[in-house]
Amino acid sequence: MSSNTVAPQQTPSCPASRAARELGLKRSEFDLAVHLGRIRTVPDEGGGGRRVVPRTEVDRLLGATRELREHVRVVGTGEAAALMQVPASRFTRLARLGVVVPVRFYLNRYRAVVWQYLAEELEQFTADDHNACLLKGRTPESMRGHLAAGRDLRARNWRGRHLGFLLRQCDDPWQKAGALAAFLDPLQIAEIVDDPYERTHLNRYRPGPPAHGAPGSPAAHLVEKIATADDPDEIAWLRADLHRTLDEARAHRPAPRPEPSGHAEEPRPPHPTAEPGTPPRPRRAPRDLLSILRRRNS
Repeated sequence: MSSNTVAPQQTPSCPASRAARELGLKRSEFDLAVHLGRIRTVPDEGGGGRRVVPRTEVDRLLGATRELREHVRVVGTGEAAALMQVPASRFTRLARLGVVVPVRFYLNRYRAVVWQYLAEELEQFTADDHNACLLKGRTPESMRGHLAAGRDLRARNWRGRHLGFLLRQCDDPWQKAGALAAFLDPLQIAEIVDDPYERTHLNRYRPGPPAHGAPGSPAAHLVEKIATADDPDEIAWLRADLHRTLDEARAHRPAPRPEPSGHAEEPRPPHPTAEPGTPPRPRRAPRDLLSILRRRNS
């Protein structure tokens, strides 16, 4: 090896847990800041699929932690309604109609879904004069009709937002395909990806739903239901996008398959080979046939 060979210089970085501590953020706040693009992460150069925070990114944010915390502040329905100066019932109607979009959720001790919203977005919405008619006065007739029909877009809007979070962290088409597949039922995926090797490879990049409760518990089943698309239009869009992204992934890097064996198995001869010139050996009749012949001759 040449003495002039220079090893590639690695960019100084730190794991997410350490970056969160240095920035004075809870881990949930840190993860949300990453999802929102407020904190930049890069793939770990050591492999393993982990993402780390460049040291320069931590240094850049050290003097702006207060502003960062404001960007990721989330509120529930009661606090959100107070912030927008509307009754909680009105805020819930706006959320069900998709006027405001949740950024995350959790299950309380009664396994009820608690939706949370970015305070910064609600403040911006309230400050916009064009939205005054939605905050005061009678709800428009068309909206009341949707509410009466049971419309609730909170789960769908959360899924769309969370998909955007996942796609921002993807580095190649297989990861993008896995992010799209994360919101489809396994039966839907099996219809789209009929090759078992491709399906196995895709599932390696398919993120699971947010962790709530032990796997297989009622809470985990409820979260899985929330994270799975159930609207026909949403399912059709996800399927079409997954088809397109899979074509890109196959062109980028085909799914791995088992290595074919290097040699074919030699066929075994059905009978021992006789010496040249040897008359063929007569075949023995089955025992049941011999007994029949003996009875006829007797």
